[in-house]
Amino acid sequence: MMMKQLFVCDSVCFLQKTEGEISNLNLGELDLTTDEFILDEVDSKATLIFTMSHPVIRIQRDTDEWSCLVGLTASVLIFLNHTVYLRLEQMQHFCSSVSPAVHIQANLEDDLVKEALKTGVDLRQYSKQVEAELQRIEQASIKDYIKESQNIALLHNQITACDSILERMEGMLSGFQSDLSSISSEIQTLQQQSVSMNVRLKNRQAVRSHLSQLVDELVVPGAMISTILDSPVTEQEFLEQLHELNNKINFAKELSFRETLACSDIQDIVDRLKLKAVSKIREFILQKIYSFRKPMTNYQIPQNTLLKYRFFYQFLLANERTVAKEIRDEYVDTMSKIYYSYFKSYSGRLLKVQYEEVADKDDLMGVEDTAKKGFFSKPSLKSRNTIFTLGQRGAILSPAELEGPILVPHTAQRGDSRYPYETLFRSQHYALLDNGCREYLFLSDFFMVAGNSALDLFNSIMGKTLSMFLKSMSTYVSDCYDSIAIFLCIHIILRFRAITAKRNIPALDKYWEAVLELLWPRFELILEMNIHSIRNTDPQKLGVLDTRPHYITRRYAEFSSAIVSINQTFPNERTNALLGQLQVEVENFVLKMAAEFPSRRDQLIFLINNYDMMLGVLMERAADDSKEVEGFQQLLLARTQEFIEEILSPPFGGMIAFVKEAEALMEKGQLDRLKNEEARITQLVRGFSSTWKQSVESMSQDVMRSFTNFKNGTSIIQGALTQLIQYYHGFHKILNQPTFRSLAVRSELINLHHLMVEVKKHKPNF
Repeated sequence: MMMKQLFVCDSVCFLQKTEGEISNLNLGELDLTTDEFILDEVDSKATLIFTMSHPVIRIQRDTDEWSCLVGLTASVLIFLNHTVYLRLEQMQHFCSSVSPAVHIQANLEDDLVKEALKTGVDLRQYSKQVEAELQRIEQASIKDYIKESQNIALLHNQITACDSILERMEGMLSGFQSDLSSISSEIQTLQQQSVSMNVRLKNRQAVRSHLSQLVDELVVPGAMISTILDSPVTEQEFLEQLHELNNKINFAKELSFRETLACSDIQDIVDRLKLKAVSKIREFILQKIYSFRKPMTNYQIPQNTLLKYRFFYQFLLANERTVAKEIRDEYVDTMSKIYYSYFKSYSGRLLKVQYEEVADKDDLMGVEDTAKKGFFSKPSLKSRNTIFTLGQRGAILSPAELEGPILVPHTAQRGDSRYPYETLFRSQHYALLDNGCREYLFLSDFFMVAGNSALDLFNSIMGKTLSMFLKSMSTYVSDCYDSIAIFLCIHIILRFRAITAKRNIPALDKYWEAVLELLWPRFELILEMNIHSIRNTDPQKLGVLDTRPHYITRRYAEFSSAIVSINQTFPNERTNALLGQLQVEVENFVLKMAAEFPSRRDQLIFLINNYDMMLGVLMERAADDSKEVEGFQQLLLARTQEFIEEILSPPFGGMIAFVKEAEALMEKGQLDRLKNEEARITQLVRGFSSTWKQSVESMSQDVMRSFTNFKNGTSIIQGALTQLIQYYHGFHKILNQPTFRSLAVRSELINLHHLMVEVKKHKPNF
């Protein structure tokens, strides 16, 4: 508190020294107990507010320079005194901190205390020195401020001028702010107007577009009228104007539903143009249809012309259905007659180039060649075996011939050419396939039909022709006994059906099924008739016995290989089952024929010759893993092995019997039972050594004479010689047993290697 009073007194003294007009202040009038006091009337127009912590000066604008100088000086003084006051309070705090004993240790650590104690001065004296120093500094500071009073006044004037300038700038900026506010509102207004104008523009454009289209559709130009009335229908310009007219007709219909008044202005003109166009189109299409009826006309040319103008029928169908129906009916009637006449004539001419000799009910597999000898009976086929032989007939199923050019009957007649039924059948039905596919595509394209509608329209045109085909085929098939021809026809139809499916033409599907329903039962019937004919064959009525392959087995081999080779592409289980039955009957027939021979040797030769022949024919056409091939391979192998034993038995039967007997006893460990057979063994050894060469030579010649297939005979000889060496090797092995080692005749045995070399000399060479 004492320091605060000192500070205030120093400030008052400064004021007294500065301005003598200010009377001495009474310190008792100051409230030194508060943080704030007021110095009033320093100048009549200046007020100073002093706050101990934050000094502030307020100067009114009309204060004169001297008053401002005094106020500023006082403010600076107060600030300095405030600083001094803080320093004094710090010292006071130091002094007060020394007294309490509890804080002695802490105060001793203070830097000021340490310095004072270190110097050893009296604290009271030190306090007075500090106070005197402060007064001196204060006086010096006051003098400095008085010396700078002019600068301070100048600074005040500059601040006043700046304040004036800032005031004017504030006014200008306020004006700018108000202007910007008005501009922003104007921009918003313009933006709203722009959006509104844009909406109006779009609406007008939309209305203009619709109105323009409406006007364009309603207006009938003069060029359209002149073209529809005067130009030929084949000109491109007529077709283009017809499209435009069709659009205007459709547009007028649409407007009539909306009850548009503008439509009535053009309706009469449009109707007249439509009638004229319909009349010209009708006349043009009917002329093209009538041109089909001319003899020797290639109707595909006018059809292609009509396809170029397919829009004509579309126009009629949309605008004049009665005329469209008239044209459609006329086309159906015309083309139905044309197709029927063409195919009826073509089928009749084809039958004239068929083979004159055809199979009949007596041309079955089990019928003997000499069956027909009656006086009134017709001559038999030159070779009944050709009925069961495929030969080159199967080539008709190759892609090149299947889709090759059709036969021209009058050309074939001039060349005196004749063909089997399947060739005529292929030509007839390929013509049907080609014309049928083309007609279906034309109907779908020109008359704009699809699905069942297209099929119905196609049947209305081709139905009469297809019925004629089925009727004539049913008549022919009912009296046909050529099973290979029927089977080839079946597979021709199967391939033609695949072709139409690939072309995505379903028009002939029902016809293909109807044809197959005619052919399959007939083929199965003929096959069953052949099975029964073989089953009922009496071997004793077939003439002289011969070990060579029988003609019935040859027929079977040719027929079976033909059916198997044809059936590979489109296998049929029913056919395979019937072939299995036929094979069983043929095997039984071969066994019955073999039983007619008195000797087993001749029986085996007959069986081997027939099995080998059938196997060879089958392997030429059928696959090696087919059921028929595997069956006859097993039969041939079994009979060949039996025949080898049969031909080895006469010259080498004794040795073979001894080897088999000795091997059986060796397995039982009873070989000693033959110990007393020395004479038998001696005879066998010497007999083999003296006769084996002649026996092998005779056997080889006999085998080659007995078998018609040289390759098969060679195989049998090789098998026989191999079997002979195996038997002789077994004979050697037996005589090497302890039981027979003491026999002297062992030295007369032929060396096995030498025997093999000699046997190879008798191996037949091709």
